[in-house]
Amino acid sequence: MEPFVILIYRIIDIYFYILILNVILSWLIALNILNTYSRFVGMIIYATQRLTNPLLNPIRRVLPNIGGLDISPIVLILILFFIQDSLKV
Repeated sequence: MEPFVILIYRIIDIYFYILILNVILSWLIALNILNTYSRFVGMIIYATQRLTNPLLNPIRRVLPNIGGLDISPIVLILILFFIQDSLKV
């Protein structure tokens, strides 16, 4: 059973880093630092959004709008940390 728990723990770790990358990319796009017309940047944005939006969208529906600030990644990070902490036996 322990190898399965370690695998889930590592998957959550990787997902955490993908989520952080998605947040950083969204900030860089909002500040016009990244060129969204670049094919490479577009592929990275597409991949991170496809991986993170399925879990972020339900949280976004529940949370109220806070003046254009999206706090759903913070909530998801807390949920992921809670799951990882509960996996430690």
